[in-house]
Amino acid sequence: MMKTLRFLHLWVGLILGLPLLALGLSGTALVIEPELRAVFTPSVPASPADAAPRSVAEVVDAAAAVAPAGAKPASYAAPSAPGGIATVRFQAPRRTPQGGEHAHSQGGPRPQGGGMPGISVHIDPVTLAVVSTPGLDATIGWIHRLHGNLLIQDRSGRDLVGYLGVIMTALGVTGLVLWWPRPGQWRQSFIVRKAAKGARFHRELHGAAGIWGLAVFLVVSVTGVAIAFPQSIAAGVGAVLPMAAQTQGFAVPKVTPRDSVDPAGVDEAVAIALAASPRPGLALRGASLPQSPDQAIRVVLAPLGGDAPSAVTLMVDPWARQVVEVRDPSTQAAGNKVTGWMRPLHEGEGLGPVYRVLVALSGLLPTLFAITGTSMWWIKRRNRKAGAARAAAILQSAAE
Repeated sequence: MMKTLRFLHLWVGLILGLPLLALGLSGTALVIEPELRAVFTPSVPASPADAAPRSVAEVVDAAAAVAPAGAKPASYAAPSAPGGIATVRFQAPRRTPQGGEHAHSQGGPRPQGGGMPGISVHIDPVTLAVVSTPGLDATIGWIHRLHGNLLIQDRSGRDLVGYLGVIMTALGVTGLVLWWPRPGQWRQSFIVRKAAKGARFHRELHGAAGIWGLAVFLVVSVTGVAIAFPQSIAAGVGAVLPMAAQTQGFAVPKVTPRDSVDPAGVDEAVAIALAASPRPGLALRGASLPQSPDQAIRVVLAPLGGDAPSAVTLMVDPWARQVVEVRDPSTQAAGNKVTGWMRPLHEGEGLGPVYRVLVALSGLLPTLFAITGTSMWWIKRRNRKAGAARAAAILQSAAE
């Protein structure tokens, strides 16, 4: 069994090393995206301390004025801290087979790593000044698509990433089995000895890095699978834990348009959500912008500085002007809490800055494993060839 596991672990890692490496490095880049934006986003003139931010609709209109023609606003993200920048995300128009253009029409914010191309416009919510970072936005958008679907535009890309997550989980489990030390060798299995060289050095580094990072590596891999296959995971969780029916993930429920009334705008929807907030002290974190008349408006409220697991989501029917669904993590059934934690855990949120750093570092592990695993294989292969050549030379010398 160990020989078979070693064979599978080696060759699956060698064959799929590049896509796994791409997922890991892109994941690290996305975890530290706020820091990347802070470094590369140009500064804007400071607003007066007593200046109030503009309404969501005004910010969206300011962003739409500079967005490409045909791009439709899909979501609004509030500044993460006072004095910060708001972001309006647009669904980019796509060309039809006849050469025309149309905007993608699935409502609500696109999950991180979504397959559709998107455009983000950053706005100072007080002055409505546009903060332009076109190069950074293009790069981060490309990284999102690489991590979410390996740049494959249809659903097969997301499925492929999910299957790679399953493989990463299997590599982590088989790696643990192969690493498991013999009696009396436990201490050495957690370190890389100074005297280690060649294949021994790569083997010890491979094992030590794997065991120290295994827990977070497995959490990120399993939650990645859950994000790729949310319905399957929700069904599995619901089979063992109580779980209430609700709209899954970033989707929004359908509503019924009314001919006799005008729908509420995003500002009115936000006001309705704030009035219906299940807890005091919550502020606007973000909102979806409906892409069709039969979609609710998704409003996310959270404590200032709070992570995603503390956020409350309210679905507002713009025609009936009422909240039709509330997702409050503190009152959800156990199964809903489990599925609700999948994306925050995958993205490094909810457990403090140390966990976020560990998630970012876990994205570097596939690169380390690829380098050390390939090096071990290559050194052993070279040594075997050298040994066979020496044996052949000895046999030839003896024959002479």
